[in-house]
Amino acid sequence: MKKLYTFIFVLLLFAPAALGQTASSQADQRSAAPKRGPVFRANKGQISAAQKMLKSKGLLSGDATGKLDPATREALKGFQKDNGLRQTGTLNRATLEKMGIALTEQQKAIPVSANSFASSKTGASGTTRRAVFRATKEQIAEAQRLMKRGGMYSGDETGKLDDTTREGLKKFQEAKGLKATGTLNQLTLEKMGIALTDRQKGADDSR
Repeated sequence: MKKLYTFIFVLLLFAPAALGQTASSQADQRSAAPKRGPVFRANKGQISAAQKMLKSKGLLSGDATGKLDPATREALKGFQKDNGLRQTGTLNRATLEKMGIALTEQQKAIPVSANSFASSKTGASGTTRRAVFRATKEQIAEAQRLMKRGGMYSGDETGKLDDTTREGLKKFQEAKGLKATGTLNQLTLEKMGIALTDRQKGADDSR
């Protein structure tokens, strides 16, 4: 009986210390948990400025409301696609900087997310493939205008690479000493003086 009392006494003596250590350990775990950084949000003025730019590029037809409505998000995806950014449809820091829209001091303190940029695709063998070079609708239309002036194309400025446009491109390429592929590749665009998008500058133009 005396041994039982002794055991209970020892247990009561050390129990508070054990409970204190457990509480302290839980507090340490809470303090060690990573804190989420501030969320990047564009303000109404920045959204309006972005909408005006998207309208000037023919990507958006609505008004500059300062609201990220579905039409604006779709237009942003088009802009992001042409500029080597991930097509999120959000007005993140990388997109604002690519548009040349000024950041607030608070926004400058939030770093650009690595997920804002379009990533290269990886093939089944594990090798990284660069994005395939593709001309935009605006670039095709501009090339069609240029070829019409040079008498190499007689169709409409549709922005589509149809058979007539490809034939005109072959004539232009032959006249400029380029390989007559009939495609609007990087060399052809450069010969025409048509600017490349940032995404195109890093794309694979091996066709």
